[in-house]
Amino acid sequence: ANLVNEAALLAARGDKKRVTMEEFEEGVERVIAGLEKQTRIIHEDEKLRVAYHECGHALVASVLPNTDPVHKISIIPRGYGALGYTMHRPDDEKQLVMQSELENQICCLLGGILAEEIIYQETSTGAQNDLQRATDIARRMVTDFGMSRRMGRVFYGDKNVGPTFLGPQAFRNETVHSAETIREIEIEVKRIIDEASVTVSDVLSSRRELLDHLARDLVEVEVMDSDHLKRILDEHTTGPQIKPGTFITSNVPEESDAVEESEADETGEASGA
Repeated sequence: ANLVNEAALLAARGDKKRVTMEEFEEGVERVIAGLEKQTRIIHEDEKLRVAYHECGHALVASVLPNTDPVHKISIIPRGYGALGYTMHRPDDEKQLVMQSELENQICCLLGGILAEEIIYQETSTGAQNDLQRATDIARRMVTDFGMSRRMGRVFYGDKNVGPTFLGPQAFRNETVHSAETIREIEIEVKRIIDEASVTVSDVLSSRRELLDHLARDLVEVEVMDSDHLKRILDEHTTGPQIKPGTFITSNVPEESDAVEESEADETGEASGA
């Protein structure tokens, strides 16, 4: 309802008789990120950092499989405190989410902070929401979905007592676990985040020139649509996509035969995001 109302208001302000996709798209952005704050002053160095951050998200999403396509990247500040954002648009509605998809969602969320780390050798406070969301996904993988090798196919989450007049989440029966179980859960959550970080660092470090190109263009245009993003990606060789459900945890084998075989395989595949 909020989205339709926003789109209708935008159409009315533009003296339009009909609500078009343009109004709906702006309505989505207003609902998700708030109103544009064109008057907010951002220093050029911060603007470039935000551009690298957002391009980190977009590049990881473009390279890894099982991710939602990037619809738009923006470094125009919005009302909810966001200095920039990367908007994804799912290809279709899905009822089930695979483990590899959750892992790559975490990778996409970490793309911003790791892009900052690669470029500036330090991170900023702008990644707080990304880290919170990534950690929440990792924790649910361990406690709710049985996607942890260490913890097994066990449900460790909170059990809902049931709907009440205050809403279904008003009261929760918080399961009490031993200190050792809680510690094991936290170790697994950190492992998932750490393995995703290795994957993301490899994706971005091996595509540094592409990351620079994206950030420069984004600073110039401030809002980059999917067509602009695709044009830049097509100009660069980004290498084959990482296989679903895999994290990069080890170095390339040292044996010459293995290296040659790997190189032969890579040259036989079409590269690109």
